[in-house]
Amino acid sequence: MDFSLLLVIAVALSGAIYFLDVLWLRPKRRERLATAEAATTEGLDAPTREKLLKEPWPIDYSRSFFPVLLIVLVVRSFIVEPFQIPSGSMKPTLEVGDFILVNKFAYGLRLPVVHNRFLEVDDPERGDVMVFRFPEEPAVNFIKRVVGLPGDSIRYEGKQLYVNGDPVSKALIEEGPELSPQQLLFEEQLGSVSHHIYNNPRDPGPQMREVVVPDGHYFTMGDNRDHSNDSRYWGFVPEDNIVGRAFAVWMHWDGGLPSFTSVRRIE
Repeated sequence: MDFSLLLVIAVALSGAIYFLDVLWLRPKRRERLATAEAATTEGLDAPTREKLLKEPWPIDYSRSFFPVLLIVLVVRSFIVEPFQIPSGSMKPTLEVGDFILVNKFAYGLRLPVVHNRFLEVDDPERGDVMVFRFPEEPAVNFIKRVVGLPGDSIRYEGKQLYVNGDPVSKALIEEGPELSPQQLLFEEQLGSVSHHIYNNPRDPGPQMREVVVPDGHYFTMGDNRDHSNDSRYWGFVPEDNIVGRAFAVWMHWDGGLPSFTSVRRIE
């Protein structure tokens, strides 16, 4: 279900009804009231006046909901949008059940539903955590880390990421505390961004020969390197599929009580 499409339809429908009432139906009700008052010398009682001026329920609901829906549409489309993390592909940066906030104007403003960019602001940078529409199924949103920019050469062999022929620096920190003893925690330096990744030395994982990122596309990977469905498997992310940059975790909920203790910036 495309929530953006439903929201746009709701705003358009409630707005059309509201403005139809303002421009035509409300003056008609007042005209009927004036005609009724002119037809009597005693004046109309309060219940009769209220009945003649009463808004039909579709108009009443539209007048109440239109400004609220419009604000939600503007905020969600152009400022910030919440998402929930459904899988462990971005561990240890993001956990299953994390609720994140995505900056919708970081990479330019896009029209809802059609997703056309009408205002350029900035481009994704290496190391950004980016939300995008999955190229093979655009109705599904993915979240991964940008590792390759247009023109970059990317290679992944022996659990080592290479960008433009140079190995990306990573240092062993410790074994993953909540995972198997073979899951190792590394600190990786990707561009100016220092972040954590998981590698399992006993899992051969994918091997990828060198590829060049085409213009208007990006190469993305999950921080849980051996358990992530990312560009190593299905290719590049087109610029038109970009949703925004994830910048904060505001809540964690995995089925129990919601937790706000993990509120933090996303690096």
